[in-house]
Amino acid sequence: MHDVTETQLTSIFEEVGPVVSFRLVFDKDTGKPKGFGFCSYQDAETAASAVRNLNNREVNGRMLRIDFADTDKDEGRNEDA
Repeated sequence: MHDVTETQLTSIFEEVGPVVSFRLVFDKDTGKPKGFGFCSYQDAETAASAVRNLNNREVNGRMLRIDFADTDKDEGRNEDA
């Protein structure tokens, strides 16, 4: 999402429940956003609600694509949507 801030997106993700963390991914060479990010919730139910309720939502003329992130099984685990 090139024209939306982390704060704006966090507010959208908070509509389904408390957000543990949210970050956009930036290109390390240009410093510009790559157009995706990661949101963590406290539990799987809230993450699933985000996938159900926020996927394909329009934000500033672009559609959000919400899905579960691949996680490493050895990491400490919060639920990511």
